[in-house]
Amino acid sequence: MKTAEWYFDFVSPFSYLQLERFDRLPPDVEVTLRPVVFAGLLDHLQHKGPAEIPGKRRFTYRFVQWLAQKESIDFKFPPAHPFNPIRPLRLAIACGSGRREVQQIFRFIWRDGRSPDDVQAWDALTRALGVTDAETRINDPQVKSALRANGERAIAAGVFGVPSFVIGAEVFWGFDATGMAIDYLNDPAAFASAEMARVSGLPVAAERPRR
Repeated sequence: MKTAEWYFDFVSPFSYLQLERFDRLPPDVEVTLRPVVFAGLLDHLQHKGPAEIPGKRRFTYRFVQWLAQKESIDFKFPPAHPFNPIRPLRLAIACGSGRREVQQIFRFIWRDGRSPDDVQAWDALTRALGVTDAETRINDPQVKSALRANGERAIAAGVFGVPSFVIGAEVFWGFDATGMAIDYLNDPAAFASAEMARVSGLPVAAERPRR
């Protein structure tokens, strides 16, 4: 059995798109879903997210809308973005981070265009997931600790963005790397070529001064 870890955040529309295409993965791969706080990764790397750069924000939103249409994936932006994803991330952990439950949360946000901050919609989601006393569950210290541990595990594995597959020591970042991850799962030896090794250790010829 092949194994992979999948790091995601509900704030990421590309994570939603990638999960909707898990049917393309080899049938003999077992994927462990790991919710993480994308903002925590950005803070660790001292890097801005796409939504924090005005021009990139506009392009990213239009690109993901186009990509969803291209992939024939039902898609609708929530009322505002970015939003705080902590509650849905903790909800996923409280539900065991199962694929069905995670997909249901993703579809609530990115297929139906609902906001996790909409009290009535949130209550309907938690009922559909069979979660009673959701606020108590998502504020459980063990749930909070598990989310932090996922973030630490992601950083230790070299994850720098979401969504990311971690397969062995390799990180495959982004929806557009789905095919690359699949090829690696099917034939990891193909990635051991001399040229792959060369570009992996390519020296830096110039650096911008840090401010």
